[in-house]
Amino acid sequence: MQSVFSPPLHRQRHQFVIDYIKRTKPQKVLDLGCGECSLLKKLKFHREIQLLVGVDIDGAKVKKQMHGLAPLSTEYLQPSFDQLCIELYQGSVTQRDARLRGFDLVTSIELIEHLTLADVEHFSAVVFGYMTPSAVIVSTPNSEFNPLLPGLSGFRHSDHKFEWTRAEFQSWALKVCSEYGYDVEFTGVGQPPPSQQESVGFCSQIGVFHRLRGRDSGSMLFGDGADDEFSYTLLCSINYPSLRDNNILRRVLVSEVLYCAEKLKSRWMEEKTGDGEEASTMCLGEGAEFLSGQHVEEELTACGEGMKSPVEQCGRAVSDDGEGEYDDLWTKGQEGETFNRHVSVPLDELFSCFPRVSELSGSLSNLRLLLMDSPEVKLSQDGSAVLIAYQDPDREEEEIDNNIEDSGYAEASHCSYTTEQEEDWEENV
Repeated sequence: MQSVFSPPLHRQRHQFVIDYIKRTKPQKVLDLGCGECSLLKKLKFHREIQLLVGVDIDGAKVKKQMHGLAPLSTEYLQPSFDQLCIELYQGSVTQRDARLRGFDLVTSIELIEHLTLADVEHFSAVVFGYMTPSAVIVSTPNSEFNPLLPGLSGFRHSDHKFEWTRAEFQSWALKVCSEYGYDVEFTGVGQPPPSQQESVGFCSQIGVFHRLRGRDSGSMLFGDGADDEFSYTLLCSINYPSLRDNNILRRVLVSEVLYCAEKLKSRWMEEKTGDGEEASTMCLGEGAEFLSGQHVEEELTACGEGMKSPVEQCGRAVSDDGEGEYDDLWTKGQEGETFNRHVSVPLDELFSCFPRVSELSGSLSNLRLLLMDSPEVKLSQDGSAVLIAYQDPDREEEEIDNNIEDSGYAEASHCSYTTEQEEDWEENV
């Protein structure tokens, strides 16, 4: 078959479904006879879908392939606001299950020809009469095309129970529409030679069914107790990471806030030490203005008037362990201890200057609320600013020198070899 069509026929069928989904944007999609999950693996990237379900009678086959439906590592690192849940079931399409009712789209790709004609009647009643989806896509082989397939004798697959002509398929489809309140459009994939389009038709014929408004055939046929039926076995349920999950949203927001606050702190430190005075500009994010060096201090000033630098903080300072407090951020502890200093970065600056922060939080009050319970973030006493640990560069150099002296390395580095040591070295060589 692959030598006859390019791209291969199964890809053309899947692409037909994908194109339909791009146009109609269904949120709940069910694939009957999902088999090796090849269609589901393609549909999981179309994030307008919020619930993607596959059903197949061969549970072992599904289990072998379902790992390919797991989220990618990048979807954990950079989750979106989109929601997606994937569920896989083992069960027969001739049986009813209340969990599969009311979908936006049901697909049945090359499935019904594997059923007996008696089971096709059950299939029709279950899919169109009980599940009552808004739309159904059914594809099945067109037996009129078979003479054009090289080397084919009999059915296209050993498990096929029948293969319909176009007239037979259309007769079944129109009967379904009449009984269950749908209309149908006929099309297909797999083009014949141009001269035989009318006489042969598509290799795979497709019916696209749309449910008519105002029809509730499922309730009329099966009554109120129909919702209690659960005949399928759930094989797995996969929830993709989404920013609609508060825990995930908080994790991503905290990471973004800390990154942005460190960025502002670093820029302020450049201003404080005089590094890059001529080119001390700061991009505060896409769509925001560039701030000159003289404005950086203004943008980073914490709450209250009279603040001279963002390191000064209104209220009392928070210690490194988050438990003690100090009267002044510049207060020194016991002799030999380091200063407990912080740069205070106002939340309103983070919210207004960094589009990603505002997008994730939605509002300034929500930003504060999401950060309050995070152990990774230190907020000022009034909750208006993020406190970022600060170490004076001069103090850092002094501590490094002290550590070197304490370690004895400095003393060792001043030792010189005696003449006798040099002579021994030469002898050893």
